[in-house]
Amino acid sequence: TLGTQTDYRDGEAQTDPYSPEYIVRGGSVPEILTLATLTWGRGLPAGQAEMEIIDRIREKRAWEAALPPMDSPSNVAKRLKMMEAMERKEWAYREEEIDKLQKVHMEVFKKLLQRREENRNELNATRLNNHWQNHQKAKEEKIRKIQHDCALMLRKLIAKRKNCMGKLERRDIIREYNDFSSQTYAPLSRIGFFPDNNSDYYAVKNYYVNTFAGLCELEKSVQPSVFPFKIKAPKPKCIITKTGYIKRSGRLEVVVEQVHQ
Repeated sequence: TLGTQTDYRDGEAQTDPYSPEYIVRGGSVPEILTLATLTWGRGLPAGQAEMEIIDRIREKRAWEAALPPMDSPSNVAKRLKMMEAMERKEWAYREEEIDKLQKVHMEVFKKLLQRREENRNELNATRLNNHWQNHQKAKEEKIRKIQHDCALMLRKLIAKRKNCMGKLERRDIIREYNDFSSQTYAPLSRIGFFPDNNSDYYAVKNYYVNTFAGLCELEKSVQPSVFPFKIKAPKPKCIITKTGYIKRSGRLEVVVEQVHQ
């Protein structure tokens, strides 16, 4: 039901409320016409700010109705004084509105600055983290290289320690052939051995296969009963005469047989 209400509830298909045509009677000014500038989504439904505007409009209409007529100098002076007081009141209200708008702008500006500062701090933290990770990788690589060089030097020192006195040793052929990691089975390139130069060393080279004379000699050594092949000629599908000509009736029979199949 939640999904159905989400897809088909009234709010999804609601349009602007219908405003019928109206006729104003002569000599009357309906109060509701003062709200004609408000539309749905722009002032409607009315909130606290709209209610304050409506109250100010009512006060102004009551003030206009209370203005004295301009039939005497005293009434004119009184009317001017009331208008000046109303003008000062409107300017004070306008200043108050401007102060409120400035406060709202300042709050929005503070939030934007705070958000920008947070984004900048997050970006700086990400950069520092990446920089630290790169330094850690370089450090680990350097440590790995030092450990590799250390193991290499230790192996060299161990090899030198076996013959620390520098005595000459005779070659032990049995030990070399018994050890599959010796120079006999796995010679090194630094002593002048390059296995790619002798890549065809283990390739099979046969005189009877690689040369024409060897093929001829191999053919002579094979028994004659191997060479003759017994191939049976297929029977013709059509009726063939003695001269080798296929009759028209024979061709038609073959076509009819194929269509029947």
